[in-house]
Amino acid sequence: MNLLIIGGSIFLGKHLTQQAIARGHSVTLFNRGIHNPDLFPEAEKIKGDRNSDCSLLAGRTWDAVIDTCGSFPRQIQMVMDAVGGNIGHYTFISSISAFSDFSKPGMDETGPVGTLEDETVEEVTFENYGSLKVLCERAVAEAMPGRALNIRPGLIVGRDDWSDRFSYWPRRIAGGGEVLVPGKPEAPVQIVDVEDLATWTLTMAEQKKTGLYSATGPDHELTMADVVEACKNASGSDATFTWIPDDFLLAEQVGQWMELPLWIAEDPAMAGFSQVDCRRAIGDGLRFRPLAQTVRAVLEWSATLPPDRQPRAGMAAKRESELLAKWHQVKAE
Repeated sequence: MNLLIIGGSIFLGKHLTQQAIARGHSVTLFNRGIHNPDLFPEAEKIKGDRNSDCSLLAGRTWDAVIDTCGSFPRQIQMVMDAVGGNIGHYTFISSISAFSDFSKPGMDETGPVGTLEDETVEEVTFENYGSLKVLCERAVAEAMPGRALNIRPGLIVGRDDWSDRFSYWPRRIAGGGEVLVPGKPEAPVQIVDVEDLATWTLTMAEQKKTGLYSATGPDHELTMADVVEACKNASGSDATFTWIPDDFLLAEQVGQWMELPLWIAEDPAMAGFSQVDCRRAIGDGLRFRPLAQTVRAVLEWSATLPPDRQPRAGMAAKRESELLAKWHQVKAE
């Protein structure tokens, strides 16, 4: 397969490129050349900014395109304008954030999605990120009728994840000692390993699958307790877990999701956030490795990072110690 990957040098794009080359595909990367420019010497590289340089794609033909980094619909249209009808299939990596209502557990691809009053906006914010992804999905589907695949991943985790939205837990628990864990042990968690997502996405593109898929996992119930125990077992640490309830953490103004990754306080409006129905993707071959394998991959990769690197998510050690001490004091009173 003659494959164009837009992005292709970091995280999901990196794993897609790596696996596509391993499968024997002819790969062209279109990106700014900022991240990992020396990776993948086997691939053709077109250096350019998709916001201004899509003309560099003109006159070329690809069996398939995988777009890992579209943020607003004009970016999609610029690619289409450049390549015309010279694409056989287009995969767009969207986001589960496209959904506008997480109040109902078990929501599938037919669930309600975000909208924007001004669909021309191109400044991506936390509030409009998902709605812009919806517009990108629509742009792909309209430009490539019968040849478009829109994938909505949940939280992507694993090797090369610079966001730290999952990797905080393997690292922190590997460090041992008393670990602050938020909420309830039975709180649901949904994640998908980047390598599993890359494998499945490539297969779907090879098979020219179309339509819309929610893509997170695993294919069984996963809880916060399962996550922290898997981190402890995989790392062999002496960590102990102190579970602290939502109301205490909220009163202490602890940040959900980023300061304490995977944590969303109980709220009827978010009851389905980590319980999205992904049976369509699973039915079409999405498979999940054991969580312990993901944890070990995170720890192996983390060992290669500069020791002075500042994490993008996760609780600072001093803050954790202070909160644990205050919680124990409250419990003792």
